[in-house]
Amino acid sequence: MSAAMREPLVLIPGLGCSALLYQAQIPALWPQAAVQVANHTRGATMDEIAGAILADAPPRFALAGLSMGGYLAFAIMRLAPERVTRLALLDTAATADTPEVTERRLAAIAMAEADNLDGVVNASWPQAVHADRVGDMALKSVYRAMYDQVSLPAYARQQRAIMGRPDSRPGLAAIRCPTLVLVGDGDRLTPPERAEEIHAGIAGSRLVVVPGCGHISTLEQPDAVNAALRDWLAD
Repeated sequence: MSAAMREPLVLIPGLGCSALLYQAQIPALWPQAAVQVANHTRGATMDEIAGAILADAPPRFALAGLSMGGYLAFAIMRLAPERVTRLALLDTAATADTPEVTERRLAAIAMAEADNLDGVVNASWPQAVHADRVGDMALKSVYRAMYDQVSLPAYARQQRAIMGRPDSRPGLAAIRCPTLVLVGDGDRLTPPERAEEIHAGIAGSRLVVVPGCGHISTLEQPDAVNAALRDWLAD
């Protein structure tokens, strides 16, 4: 199938993550969709970042985002819902931050502004993966490489933008396109109950809980995630 015939698909990475987050999805989904990975490093607010992504995107496109990518997907659905043909929300939440999470973000920003890449990576890594995978140094090296590619100044901007995001739960009922909600069963940052809340709010959505998986599901369990995304694209 030629690129002109495939459905455009925009993938939005998570906080501090680069296109490496989707290294297993791009080739797997390419037969079904013309894939592009969004640049989510431009802008100071969620709406500014979402607007920059929309400026680069095709007129109509499928949209998938993981974690911060999901927060940006919600922003895009508020700004231009008519442009999104289908939606996949991976390891994300519709809620705004709690004060406790905001404090953790401020600490991470302080480390980033001190140019402490190892500190940022080491502090976030145990929460980013399934408990059984914390010792996976090969996966951690990919995780660190993403933060290095994004850069610490961009990471700090992303953190501040996330802190200012609104609660997206009131808008869930307005989402009418085919929607996949996916989460790792061991996701400690946006646990399954957050995915269940999104699923309950979006009529007709499909919920997939991936076994043996933490927050960065696309890297931890790529085969299961690819299968869910292929089904979603074929819907």
